[in-house]
Amino acid sequence: MPRAPPGDHKMAPRCILKWMQAVVYTETVVHAPPESLAAEAPYQLAIVEFDGGSRRTVRIRGSRVTIGDTVSLVEERDGVAFFQRI
Repeated sequence: MPRAPPGDHKMAPRCILKWMQAVVYTETVVHAPPESLAAEAPYQLAIVEFDGGSRRTVRIRGSRVTIGDTVSLVEERDGVAFFQRI
């Protein structure tokens, strides 16, 4: 996950929301997961791109996303970021 900008971390709520948004760069649906995630299949993974060009692989929650969709962070659990379409 990208880190907050250096300096004063008292950002306005709108800035924080914008910072947690990204655009779907590519996506796929996992139908044959590892055993530890079998109960969650099928699930969608995406590589999302943040302002500035950094990318991260994330899980998608809710309705399926497509390339170019804007998504927002909704949860981070066990080091896995969950995003959903805005």
